[in-house]
Amino acid sequence: MGRKLDVDLLVGAAEIAKRLGLTEQRTVHAWTRRHKEFPLPVVMLERAMIWYWPEVEAWAKQTGRI
Repeated sequence: MGRKLDVDLLVGAAEIAKRLGLTEQRTVHAWTRRHKEFPLPVVMLERAMIWYWPEVEAWAKQTGRI
């Protein structure tokens, strides 16, 4: 069985951008390519990546983005 996550804390690039005050969600996608330490998505769909917000939030705090 996979890891258990609170589904209310799953986010896509648009939600991450909004929560971090970014104007473009593509910034999130750029971070995934530029920063090896950016959290891996918990799910990769055909047209979307889904992250666990607590992991993204921790990364954003560690890197001074919030």
